[in-house]
Amino acid sequence: MRSLDDLSCQGKVVLVRSDLNTPVEQLADGTVRITDHGRIRAALPTIVDLVQRGARVVVLSHLGRPKGKPEPNLTLLPVAQRLGELLGQPVAFSPQTVGPVAQSMVAKLTDGDVAVVENVRFHAAETSKDDQERGEFADELAELGEFFVGDGFGVSHRKHASVYDIALRLPSAAGRLIEQEVEVLQRLVNAKERPYVVVLGGSKVSDKLAVIEAFLSKADRILIGGGMVYTFLAAKGFSVGESLLEPDLVTTCASYLEHARERGVTIELPSDIVVADRFAADAQHRVVSSEGIESGWMGLDIGPDSSKTFARLLADAQTVFWNGPMGVFEFDAFASGTAAIAKAMSDSAGFTVVGGGDSAAAVRHLGFAEDSFGYISTGGGASLEYLEGRELPGLRVLEDK
Repeated sequence: MRSLDDLSCQGKVVLVRSDLNTPVEQLADGTVRITDHGRIRAALPTIVDLVQRGARVVVLSHLGRPKGKPEPNLTLLPVAQRLGELLGQPVAFSPQTVGPVAQSMVAKLTDGDVAVVENVRFHAAETSKDDQERGEFADELAELGEFFVGDGFGVSHRKHASVYDIALRLPSAAGRLIEQEVEVLQRLVNAKERPYVVVLGGSKVSDKLAVIEAFLSKADRILIGGGMVYTFLAAKGFSVGESLLEPDLVTTCASYLEHARERGVTIELPSDIVVADRFAADAQHRVVSSEGIESGWMGLDIGPDSSKTFARLLADAQTVFWNGPMGVFEFDAFASGTAAIAKAMSDSAGFTVVGGGDSAAAVRHLGFAEDSFGYISTGGGASLEYLEGRELPGLRVLEDK
């Protein structure tokens, strides 16, 4: 892939596709508050690099999942304001993504200026499955600039107009974040430092099927928690009460356990579970054996014994990849398992990678210093697809350049 170093961008308008899809909440007064700034900070190196070289930077991004039309609570305006605070300079904002208003804003930029246009997913064509429809929107985006830099690794697995099609229309290069993400993920794919431990959590087994399959031939140990663990427990014949369960995948989970045994890979499931009588921060809760969760109770975290076991299995690891929290970390009563994983990784002398999404938000929410981990990815689903060996359109199009 071409890099920023290959672009002669002094005085040129450079469109940067960042991933500024930050978690936000709407307050009682109608304003929107950003609850985690990790992805905005991750976008800074590329933007700063371009600013220092005299480019006129226009940032493209999405926020949330609007249905192809404007949604006031998903405007990028608060994100643009926060970006300006982090950059230490004003950031212009266009309330339109393309068209006369956006073009007028871009025309007023001078060397080193930064601007953000409105949420690209306010346009249905951004995510359209129709190549022509998507291409027409990409044409409008391309009219805003002279170069394109792909830097939104978290959306690189999407064949979207602002990720893929625009790179076919302008001279393009990969940004610093994408370069760094690919370097880290390649190190995980080809990991030689052993033991190699993978920690998987999050809600559903169905989100992790291919990555589990991939790691059965790469990892030495796979530690499983989060909502996805209950389908594995059901595969062992255990009752899971009202816990999250994907019944149609019980047989698949059983086959993974068998394949792991055949290959000499350890799949570690929790021995105890923190259960609750309802999904709420103030729910009644207690610790039970993972071999039987009673009807009327649901598992919301791995238990204290499991936390100790998982930490022990991480202690000698030389390579660690973690994707997905161990429980509902947003509720204090069910955050201990996730905190235990974060603590064990932060204490590790090995190469540790937090795999984006909820895991990255969890370590920040729980107060862990980001520099205590080897790398915190912004990738989420894109990281998983890369590790599965799948082709990512947003990377392929930059390689084609």
